[in-house]
Amino acid sequence: MSGTDWLGLLLTLPAAAYAAVFLRYRRAWRGLRPGRMAEETAAASKPADGHGLNAAAGAPAPLVSVLIAARNEAAALPRLLADLRAQTWLHLAGPPFEVIVADDHSTDATAAVVCAAAADSPFPLRLLALAGLPNRPTGKKAAVEAALAVARAPWAVCTDADCRVGEGWLAAYAPYFAAEQVQFISGPVLLTGRGLLADLQGLELAALVGTGAASIALAAPTMCNGANLAYRRAAFHEVGGFRGNDHLPSGDDEFLLHKLAARYPQGIRFVADAAATVRTAAQPTLGALLQQRVRWASKWRHYQPGGASRGLALLVLGANLSLYLLALLLLIRPAAWPWAAAGWALKLGADVAFLRPVLGFFGRRRWLGLVPLLQLLYPPYALAVGLLGLRGGYQWKGRRAG
Repeated sequence: MSGTDWLGLLLTLPAAAYAAVFLRYRRAWRGLRPGRMAEETAAASKPADGHGLNAAAGAPAPLVSVLIAARNEAAALPRLLADLRAQTWLHLAGPPFEVIVADDHSTDATAAVVCAAAADSPFPLRLLALAGLPNRPTGKKAAVEAALAVARAPWAVCTDADCRVGEGWLAAYAPYFAAEQVQFISGPVLLTGRGLLADLQGLELAALVGTGAASIALAAPTMCNGANLAYRRAAFHEVGGFRGNDHLPSGDDEFLLHKLAARYPQGIRFVADAAATVRTAAQPTLGALLQQRVRWASKWRHYQPGGASRGLALLVLGANLSLYLLALLLLIRPAAWPWAAAGWALKLGADVAFLRPVLGFFGRRRWLGLVPLLQLLYPPYALAVGLLGLRGGYQWKGRRAG
């Protein structure tokens, strides 16, 4: 082999490794048939406490605390509260869930919105104002911890104040609550909006959700989304909650996932049911998108060395950068075209193969046509976000971090 061939082979290897991993993820995702994991979970378990769900026997549904951290969400919160009023779970005997809105020092009418809604709510709805709690820090983690401290249910289900949920959202989670070994449940999240920027964000997040779900199915959890997850309160306290990363503005979801996965290797599930999907709006501008993604990326350097999350992040970054390097090699040495073609075909082919069933689940298969464009944009975008995330400086909800 010539020097060009050796270099081409070296640069193609990351794409080949990426393809192998994501074809495995594709098989894992396809195994997550709606309801399958819930059925297997319920069949293998008995209720962990007196709140178990046994639809066949007509047992009462478990009581669940829905936790919503809110900061300046007076405009969005009424829509989410209306969605919760429409939950099919409300037709069961007795109040199947309570809702706690933790107001993180809002400067708008968030508190008033909650108080007004509580007056005629079909479920217990409480406002918890962090501003009225002594020595309570700010931020989403502080809001969630404060809500957990007053929650009455064995399970906490978390979403964000600017999200929307379907009427079957909680019912889709219900079978998992009855399983004694299940400690943490991740749910699907879909970005909504119009225009190319929104579609590209939606495609990126769908890939992240699919990757997280597949890794859970393979018993090596990597990621989840704090806009849609559930966990046992007892398990949260058993692993120390957010302790160890409570100083980080981000990571209320993934660090907890990693802690619980280490403590309960068989206790993590993904709700592969479209009814469990939480919808949230894409960022309206490129600047807002970068601020959000830098906030997400700021936790990367705190992942455990050698962990699945850090390894996957390095694999994805390496595969994307290798495509640009192959293109550069092609410009310098045209004889390297077979290697460049092989690298791009492996990476794009794996992406399309993996995303086809994922996007089908979300009803967004039309986004497949955006895969080549996202591939062209992703390496510089990911590199910029990663470097800015290492620095840690960003602004979010009127607060400056870093």
